[in-house]
Amino acid sequence: MAVAETQLYAKVSNKRRSKSTSALLESLLAKGFPAHIAQKALAATGQKTIEDAAKWLHSHCNDPSLDDPIPQEYALYLCPTGHLHNHLQEFWKESKRQCGKNRAHEIFPHITLCDFFTCEDQKVELLYDTLKRVGDSFSQSFPPFISLSLHSSTSYLGFFVGDSHANILKDFALAFSSEASALADCHVKPCLKQLHLTLAHKFYPHHQNTLEQLAKCINPGDTCQWVAALYSRDMRFVHYQTLRALFQYKPQNIDELMINTGDFVYVDPTQQSDVSEGWVIGTSHRTGCRGFLPENYTERANESDTWVKHREYVFVTASRLFTQTENEPNVKLNGGVYNPSTSRSVTNVLSLENAILRRGVLVMRHGERVDQVFGKSWLQQCLTADGKYYRADLNFPSTLPKRKDSVKHFECDPPLSCCGIFQSKLIGEALLDQEVTVSYVYSSPALRCVQTAQHILQGLKLDQKVKIRVEPGLFEWTKWEASRVIPNFMTVTELAEASYKIDTSYRGNFPLSSLVPSESYEEYVSRSSAVIKNIITACPNKGKGVILIVGHGSSLASFTRPLIGLPARDSSDFAQAVRKIPSLGMCFCEEIKEENKWQMVNPPVKTLTHGANAAFNWRNGIVED
Repeated sequence: MAVAETQLYAKVSNKRRSKSTSALLESLLAKGFPAHIAQKALAATGQKTIEDAAKWLHSHCNDPSLDDPIPQEYALYLCPTGHLHNHLQEFWKESKRQCGKNRAHEIFPHITLCDFFTCEDQKVELLYDTLKRVGDSFSQSFPPFISLSLHSSTSYLGFFVGDSHANILKDFALAFSSEASALADCHVKPCLKQLHLTLAHKFYPHHQNTLEQLAKCINPGDTCQWVAALYSRDMRFVHYQTLRALFQYKPQNIDELMINTGDFVYVDPTQQSDVSEGWVIGTSHRTGCRGFLPENYTERANESDTWVKHREYVFVTASRLFTQTENEPNVKLNGGVYNPSTSRSVTNVLSLENAILRRGVLVMRHGERVDQVFGKSWLQQCLTADGKYYRADLNFPSTLPKRKDSVKHFECDPPLSCCGIFQSKLIGEALLDQEVTVSYVYSSPALRCVQTAQHILQGLKLDQKVKIRVEPGLFEWTKWEASRVIPNFMTVTELAEASYKIDTSYRGNFPLSSLVPSESYEEYVSRSSAVIKNIITACPNKGKGVILIVGHGSSLASFTRPLIGLPARDSSDFAQAVRKIPSLGMCFCEEIKEENKWQMVNPPVKTLTHGANAAFNWRNGIVED
């Protein structure tokens, strides 16, 4: 694109974005909407079209906060576009894939010019005018390129803006904040400290080297057109988690939330302790309504997914219209220099690492258990007057395994439901499809865990080749046992006689007698750390062989964190995290033998999601009114 054409595009683009919104407000007022509600709808949708505002008003007709005078929060960001933006997005994707999500993934690539501030709905248009006016005044002095140098620490990785260019950006931010504060009567604070573009933040220290290698694939001298963009967010949900609906959910009860696929839901983590397992209480971004919804219908979204872009100012500089070749700038990493033209691509770095065969540990929660569906009194529903078991619902197992002591011990050591059996086989089949080689299997002594391990092996077609090692030390935190005593588990001999493929020669690291009722959190953490270390030591490295550990919801954190060198969570945070782990939830760690450490990566198979299926009586609603 020629220089003159590009500059003309910028003028037209910036002019189009500065269009007055008074006509939009008049249209809504003509439809009978009160002024404060119409202004609220325009502010929430970026004051773009009458259709967007009308759709928002229709969706929020039952929003209990519709009349509340709560303004939006606004921030001014400088965002890259073009080749640099594309390479940053590739880094975002690959860093998340290799090292998991960190704080930087919550927001798109940007340099913060003015952090979040509030502005009354009726004065937002003044912010647009200010952005246009200040942008025009700086368009000639805006740097032809922005100098970026890579800096890294154990918890931060990003590009720092060079001093000379940073001073221009700070002057621009200061001019915008001064004029916006005066015109819109709001307190706008410019960022006057070290300006930066964050690549990764609050990541695990052992991921620092991997992230640095990926960052070196980014050439900050790539062609880039910078855009000053004004974003808004709902200030009520700043400290909430944002979930995205994977499926539609239609409420079964009056206190449940209607969600459509793609909806965003705000969830306050501090309000979930009294919510039933598998459910969360949240507020819909689309409707403003609040209610309960099944957690497995959602996935974690990014914080910025619900933000609204209002206006932007495009800075165009002629010298950046030409791609640099011979004079590509070298990039400094905390004083070191490398040439981006000789660096490998992010994809090449990834493929090289994956070419190495590694040992893995797959930690998994058991499948759906009967008391999870039918309650703690499930056994009473299945016993005849003379104490014989019968199948009261098709989701009850067809039979119970034989044990020498009373059948009532199954109340504290429940089996899988039929759906739990199906889930476990499905996971095994998925592992088989992905050609996962399971060399060892360890299970908690709980019957539901042994059964899960058995059916996973059946799905893998390994039930005749690999035997299950029953390890009492894998049992969950005993403080959570409702009976306040250690359950009376089936013995290894009884399990083998019931046709479970048990390694009867295995002697556990922690005998059953060592499990203490109502153990402290510190005791549980110590036990878990010792058990996982003993298991790793007992399993020789066989290339890419996987050690499968079937345990409980608490197992995922308590066995993987010590393996990858992380301290235990606080007990309250631990309990909240465990509550969210579904049946067959899993974590996967792989060994980096050349560095003598382990890292957590994506599991080899996808998650298993399904909905509830309530009990049904054909008489109700079909024959009888």
